[in-house]
Amino acid sequence: MAITAVFLTAAALLSVQAQAQMAGKNVILVHGLQPAQLMRDSVTPQEVSSDGANYWSAFWGQYADDRLDWSSKSRLNADTAQRAYNKVMQWARTGFCNNGCVLVTHSTGDLVTRYMLDQQDVWTEAAGLQPLNILAVFDFAGAGGGSELADLALDVAGSESWLTAPIRAAVNAWLGFTVTPEKLGVLRDLRPAVARQTAMAPNSVPRLRFVGGGSEYLGATGGFLPGTDDGVVSLHSSCGGNAIKAVDSCVGYRALDGEQTSVSAPDSLWYNHYPVLMGSDTHHGGTIGNQSGVLLSYVNNNLNPGVNVSFATQTTTSGWWLWKSTYNTVPGSDNQTMSNLVFNSVN
Repeated sequence: MAITAVFLTAAALLSVQAQAQMAGKNVILVHGLQPAQLMRDSVTPQEVSSDGANYWSAFWGQYADDRLDWSSKSRLNADTAQRAYNKVMQWARTGFCNNGCVLVTHSTGDLVTRYMLDQQDVWTEAAGLQPLNILAVFDFAGAGGGSELADLALDVAGSESWLTAPIRAAVNAWLGFTVTPEKLGVLRDLRPAVARQTAMAPNSVPRLRFVGGGSEYLGATGGFLPGTDDGVVSLHSSCGGNAIKAVDSCVGYRALDGEQTSVSAPDSLWYNHYPVLMGSDTHHGGTIGNQSGVLLSYVNNNLNPGVNVSFATQTTTSGWWLWKSTYNTVPGSDNQTMSNLVFNSVN
């Protein structure tokens, strides 16, 4: 019976691989925070799997060869670490990444992936297996540097004071419920001070960053996030900045809308982190969802970390004389979603 189940699973996986992949490489998805899970008393393995599939339904799910699903009720170094270990062992034993894998993450999935990459050499070596051949990670709205909203959630968990009412309103807008101490889960790991101390050893896997600066939750959260944010994560985190700082772009010479100008940016980025696309009005969920209508600007182009990531580019001007501005953008990017543009650029 067990042999039959394994055979069917392998056959199903091969069938999915034949239809999926990106530039001939297997694609692994790692989702972000799922607030609805925090509200439940428990999350079953079946719910972890179904919620993981639903998370990516807008676009990336159709191109996935596998996923690392995890429960938002779990701390990073507990059940989530076990799930990551199990997946790494599965991929290593089956040779799933022998030809190279590309990971696609969203939000807290950035942090989960960093932990997995930090541990995978140790895990595979202990099992007598080759480390996974991860070519690159595409981080959409990455929260590897944490989110200040997680700090707020811990500050007001269980509070009923009128003094904390504005903060509770922002946290409620984000999570969709009134947070209590027993419903914090991975939020404890998402605090910037904690996230920035998690699995910080540099590694050879390039982290390509795709970021936005659009408002979400009707702007209820933006006032509590430093600098420009996407409604959940500030740019210091999503750009891959190596320190907490109020910034308005990933680079000091180009604004999110592509204007060539002096703008506040991280002093430096974490090792092997490369901002690629920026959308001034792209919000947190829009980076992997159905949001379009935003003309995207680029930072790094023609990257080739085992898969070629390149975009057509254009330079335009507006205004006149002393008020003339120059913009560097991706033509036609406002007619498609950010994720669709990225996928098409690789494929």
